[in-house]
Amino acid sequence: MYQRRCQKLKWLVLITCFVLNVRQVGIFQQVVADAGQPAGNAVVDSRALTGKVMCGYQGWFSCPEDGAELGWTHWARAIRRPFGPGNAAVDLWPDMRELSQDERYPTQFKHANGRLATVYSSANKKTINRHFRWMRDYGIDGIFLQRFASELNSARLKAQKDVVLFHARDAALDTGRVLAVMYDLSGLGKGQVARVGNDWKQLRHDGITQSSRYLHHNGKPLVAVWGVGFSDDREYTLAECGDLIGVLKSEGCAVMLGVPSWWREQKRDAVTDKSLHDVLKKADVLSPWTIGRYRSPREASLHASRVWKPDLDWCAKQKLEFLPVVFPGFSWKHLHGGKLDDIPRLKGKFLWTQITSAKQVGAEMIYVAMFDEVDEGTAIFKCSNDPPVGEDVSFLTYDGLPTDYYLRVTGQGGRLLRGQIPGDSPLPPAFPAR
Repeated sequence: MYQRRCQKLKWLVLITCFVLNVRQVGIFQQVVADAGQPAGNAVVDSRALTGKVMCGYQGWFSCPEDGAELGWTHWARAIRRPFGPGNAAVDLWPDMRELSQDERYPTQFKHANGRLATVYSSANKKTINRHFRWMRDYGIDGIFLQRFASELNSARLKAQKDVVLFHARDAALDTGRVLAVMYDLSGLGKGQVARVGNDWKQLRHDGITQSSRYLHHNGKPLVAVWGVGFSDDREYTLAECGDLIGVLKSEGCAVMLGVPSWWREQKRDAVTDKSLHDVLKKADVLSPWTIGRYRSPREASLHASRVWKPDLDWCAKQKLEFLPVVFPGFSWKHLHGGKLDDIPRLKGKFLWTQITSAKQVGAEMIYVAMFDEVDEGTAIFKCSNDPPVGEDVSFLTYDGLPTDYYLRVTGQGGRLLRGQIPGDSPLPPAFPAR
């Protein structure tokens, strides 16, 4: 009896050791796979767009001393002149308090206390990583990184875009966020859409989709193409767009299209070409552009019920996904003139109404425009309540709200989208109870 028990014990020990060894191998493989990523729930699932709140990320801000040799791109109207009073292209000023000295680039603007105002460069890896940490800290899933196709023929502009893209890839890996490339076709001439397919093939060759943080959908890397079907006299054709979708599909990609708000009815901002719907049916996801299409919470709610809901139903019948675009407000006085604070934020009410309306009509994903676009006053990242001042200088603020407020609202929007909080949850408070 004793010998039999010893024999059983021996076999039990051997089996246990074998299982442990197998588990150790699995654990080791997982450690290798997740190297550089935070553990646990902080890592966003990169296998699908469904259930995510994604932000547009321009990443187009340059400074004369950042090495890109692009001057004050997107900070100033005249990029080779000093960035100061009379030469601004932005209506919001980034909150620079957390940025270290090597992330700050001096301007000719000054704050009320006489302190020199600084801004950041999108070419600075440290700053991009900081932006992704903010996304992680506030529960934002990731970004669609904008890549303007009209600039890909310029070696200098393309180099800057490549730098930003691969810095963003590394930052997504460090923070457990996801990213996908979004090509903007704006500014392309007839016959030039094909350059997007060529650029994408190069990015694939350079390994952009090999990162575990590159966003997939339906089991395929997701690539977005913005600017299909708009009625604003674009020179490239719908046929070219259809061919591009075919190229991207042949590369094994899922394709998201940025389209006009009234694409389904083919009116207002959409072309009336009867081939539009045939082109759109080739995609996997449709995302209608809404910036400026409504201007108040009431109009946003009506747009959701009258436009988004039938859009979503149409997409469901065609087995396509629907990605509504929401935005916090709008202003481009310094860039194009007009009224400062043209579409007011209403201290978050405008954005929150759009998020809750998207959930109510059945949306399963949301695109927030934009994370960093201070040019058009749509940024949700940390912006200053103490911008530069002067006789002919006027910038928006966050109306005394904490500078991280819109990051917080966006993160809460993700929880609402996923059903982690009730769909009728109120706007998050400006100052949470401690």
